[in-house]
Amino acid sequence: MLSSKQAIKLKKLKIAGICGVLAPIIGLTLILLAIYYSPWFSWTENALSDLGVQGTAAILFNSSLVVGGVLTIIFAIGLREILLNRTLGRIGTLIFILDGTMLCAIGIFPETAGDIHFYVSVAFFVLLPVSLFLNGVAMMQESSERKTGLFTITAGIVAATVWMLQWSAVAIPEIIAALAAFVWSIVLGIRMFMQASRSQLQSE
Repeated sequence: MLSSKQAIKLKKLKIAGICGVLAPIIGLTLILLAIYYSPWFSWTENALSDLGVQGTAAILFNSSLVVGGVLTIIFAIGLREILLNRTLGRIGTLIFILDGTMLCAIGIFPETAGDIHFYVSVAFFVLLPVSLFLNGVAMMQESSERKTGLFTITAGIVAATVWMLQWSAVAIPEIIAALAAFVWSIVLGIRMFMQASRSQLQSE
């Protein structure tokens, strides 16, 4: 029988897992809609942030970042509950929470806000692979989590190395890094939800 504290923790993990799935789905959907409303947008000439300057596209794009960032923070808090017993996990999840905050900040401070947009954008794309790598290493310290840890580290490597290649515009490395994180978030979110649900059922 679960204690009230354990029941609350499992409920939090289930909510966090759902947020981990919803964050990339909602975010990518709104970004694609923003691109649809921006016939001028070019993958080889623009940055994704160019979508957040004016009109309907700006509302959709900036909203995708703010909503996605909030959901990411909730997901990261749930992940933190799982990795609290590891120093690297505590550090990695704190960086991941900060990364979600930077994602929100990109939407709150679009290109029209000036230099602050550049700083929060760079911070997001730097903190993302760092958090994935640290969390992945923390997971690999547990024998039962080594595959998940390797998957997490791989996502971090993709998110980092894509910036080491030559591109005609930053939209392409931005979306590749984001997609690596999106896939990872959905997989981990589903896993977190399923594990919490299984633990809840076993205790009833």
